[in-house]
Amino acid sequence: MHILVLGAGIVGITTAWHLRQAGHTVSVIDRQAAPALETSFANGGQISVSHAGPWATPQAPLIGLRGWMDSRAPVRFSPTVNHRQWRWMAAFLYECLPGRVRRNTDALARLAASSQAELRQLQRTLQLPYDQSDSGILHVFSDRRELERARARAAWLAPHGIRLDYCDTARCLEIEPALAGGRALVGGLHAPNDEVGDAHLFTQALAQACADAGVTFHFETTVEALDVHENTVRGVAVRDARGVRGLLRGEQVVCTLGTHTRQLVEQHGPRPALYPIKGYSLTFAAGPGAPHVSLTDEEHRIVLSRLGDRVRVAGMAELGGHTVTVEPERVELLKKLTRALCPDAGDIDGAEAWAGLRPCTPGNVPLIGRSRISGLWYNTGHGSLGWTLSCGSARLLTELMAGREPAFDFPVLTGRRH
Repeated sequence: MHILVLGAGIVGITTAWHLRQAGHTVSVIDRQAAPALETSFANGGQISVSHAGPWATPQAPLIGLRGWMDSRAPVRFSPTVNHRQWRWMAAFLYECLPGRVRRNTDALARLAASSQAELRQLQRTLQLPYDQSDSGILHVFSDRRELERARARAAWLAPHGIRLDYCDTARCLEIEPALAGGRALVGGLHAPNDEVGDAHLFTQALAQACADAGVTFHFETTVEALDVHENTVRGVAVRDARGVRGLLRGEQVVCTLGTHTRQLVEQHGPRPALYPIKGYSLTFAAGPGAPHVSLTDEEHRIVLSRLGDRVRVAGMAELGGHTVTVEPERVELLKKLTRALCPDAGDIDGAEAWAGLRPCTPGNVPLIGRSRISGLWYNTGHGSLGWTLSCGSARLLTELMAGREPAFDFPVLTGRRH
């Protein structure tokens, strides 16, 4: 059948690839001029199976209160009069309950492990270039209480085959000597099976493979509305770069539009629980003291990845707006945190700054499956784990659209609520 995939980010392109491999006719629609120019453009680069856990935890409300309107806080909450923000926040607080945290962690861990296997299989098949490294991820801590909480979370992930090895300070410095010039550490957790890579390069390369396989692309084409008749989607109304409007038909539609999903579908009834969380990144030339192992500083909410001859640092979490404006004060904070972690990483002053909007659900579990509208499917809401979960999510959705049961336990959407 002919399937329209809305959005050409990493989730949309992996979805298009799997659907095409399953034999479907696939068309991808995106308002940008090329793939992966929004949320997938400059993320942290980590394929962090070891970090497949929700932001909604019992500690999260206190972290949010500390960052109330504070531009110096890595996590910042700026309240608005938008009722959607407050509804999302209420749902987020519910997901902070211990039982919900365990459920969400298990779901994310299963999907992350599946996704890593899918990515490796795809890479064996296509040999895509994306500055990939399998040197693992080292989670470092300066606060012993935070380290012990992380070790407890690691115990939850172990049954899913996700390995995290405890490291004392000496072992952290042995794994990554570049940490020696930074702030004092009390220990860390090493995930030797995790990977890094440039999501933008990967998405572009896979989009070319999709085109070679027969996928049609409609770039510089904005999806303005769904064409729905008697609660069944028949296509989408679009506007091209010249302002010409038209209708693209499809037997099924997959929405991978991230934070724009809700605006598109809510006029027809569904109100998916999605809200944008703003994040920043810096990209700069690697110096002689740049780390080779990807680093996660969980206390300060930043990650650092070596991507070839570049270093990518990403972090911050801002709830309260829909803009991607790069605020100088936030950039300076990210530079300060980078220097404190790894001062000789490279040309930090000359870094290129970027900001993007992560599409988040309250429990951080993505929306995958059927919408309440017949023929409309979701694959969205991956938050900060889009790179980590993309290949597994695409495979899962493809199986669901074929009428098959998931290969692992996951709360897929059945069309009853969203």
